Amino acid sequence: MTKASTPAVSGTAGPAITTEAAGAPAAPGGSGAPGAGDGAVVHHHGSVLGPLGLFTVLLGAALPLIDFFIVNVALPTIEHDLDASPAVLELVVAGYGLSYAVLLVLGGRLGDMFGRRRLFIAGMAAFGLTSLACGLAPDAWSLVGARVAQGAASALMLPQVLATIHSSTTGHRRARALSMYGATAGLSMVAGQILGGVLVAADIGGSGWRAIFLVNVPVALVGLFLAVRSVPETRSQAPAPIDVPGTALLAASLTSLLLPLTEGRASGWPAWTWVSLAAFPFLAYALYQVERRADRAGRTPLVPPSLFQLVPLRRGLVLIVPFSIGFGGFMFVFTVALQQGLGMGAVAAGVALVPLAVGFFAASLSGPRLVLRLGSRVVALGGVLQALGLALLAYQVWRDWPSLGTLALLPGTALAGLGQGLQLPVLFRIVLSDVPAERAGVGSGVMVTTQQSMLALGVATLGSLFLTLSGTGSPHMGHALAVTLLTQLGLVALTALLALRLPRQMA
Repeated sequence: MTKASTPAVSGTAGPAITTEAAGAPAAPGGSGAPGAGDGAVVHHHGSVLGPLGLFTVLLGAALPLIDFFIVNVALPTIEHDLDASPAVLELVVAGYGLSYAVLLVLGGRLGDMFGRRRLFIAGMAAFGLTSLACGLAPDAWSLVGARVAQGAASALMLPQVLATIHSSTTGHRRARALSMYGATAGLSMVAGQILGGVLVAADIGGSGWRAIFLVNVPVALVGLFLAVRSVPETRSQAPAPIDVPGTALLAASLTSLLLPLTEGRASGWPAWTWVSLAAFPFLAYALYQVERRADRAGRTPLVPPSLFQLVPLRRGLVLIVPFSIGFGGFMFVFTVALQQGLGMGAVAAGVALVPLAVGFFAASLSGPRLVLRLGSRVVALGGVLQALGLALLAYQVWRDWPSLGTLALLPGTALAGLGQGLQLPVLFRIVLSDVPAERAGVGSGVMVTTQQSMLALGVATLGSLFLTLSGTGSPHMGHALAVTLLTQLGLVALTALLALRLPRQMA
């Protein structure tokens, strides 16, 4: 595999500038078209990401993912306090997810242009302000608007995390940092629902559901203080202009897919949802043609088709699709089944996910050592463990529902968490392994957009399957949950089989 050149290290803590123009990999594909942000990568404020800087960017990675899931357990109290309809409640979730997914690649491009540290700080500040707006929202539609803005802030901040790691670390340090990113991503998605349940139940100062947003404000202030002191600046020396047609078509295509899938069920599947879904393939094809034409003409498209000629990136993204659909659907369906089917409170439902979080974290930390021995086969091993966990959960649900207890769920959730923790960090590493440092922002933006879109797609598809099978009462939820878990098991098996096609040796 081709590796990006090692960043030179500035000898001072001040604004000394170093470049890595020499030896930078050429844009893939041999077309002669420049890649996103082609040119040397400029580093200052210290060009190596230290432990405190890594902690800071991982904090920035955790916040957007936590807030994607944290709102789920608070929806009943939001509905009661703000007199929100089911369709508006769906928009509280979908508004954040849509703006987040649609703007992620643009956020990566802006980081390449104006500096990843600068965009990270701007995104962190905007995230804190929009979280405050969410927590103080006087009515449901104000909350929807604030959530859309919060998603946009997340899209500015999150792509800079992977791009900074990719541009300011190499070798073992990069592999370890990516493993920690994967652990952070997985834990954040689980911790969001656990933390949401705890904060809503605690009702701090009578804040109720508002605490799930207001808690972000002091955290964002700490993140800003640390970022100014510890995060190195990296950016392209030859920034490309914004690709307006590509940005518009990417936004239109993702919206046409995700909005009807997330809003359709609550709205009763009106005609516009089917028209929107029918338009998706045409918009996606138009995006591909416009970006390919720009790439061949020597311009820099938002999503360069030549980037997909990197085999590890292409194969890794194919694996992220079924993994993320299953993970997103599992987190939604499992929580709904525990709360509505078994009558658990928000805190108890969160506690049931603790074994999954512990297993995920332990596997993520041990992943780099296993990769040294097994290479990419770690992904297939993780698939086997996750499949065993899901099969065990499905069997327990089928046998014991509705008298199923938290302890009975522990073995299955722990095994599933171990498998997921072995897979996700390694998939991130595979996707970015051959991406040149000067294209790190676009590469990470494409990867995170794929992940985020598929998480939302999993909630919409597996969630709709579960809710359709469960009908109106909890007696049918056991059957619905078992069928949904077995459907996810099929996605896990597909991920494991595709992983066997990966080259065993990893960069």
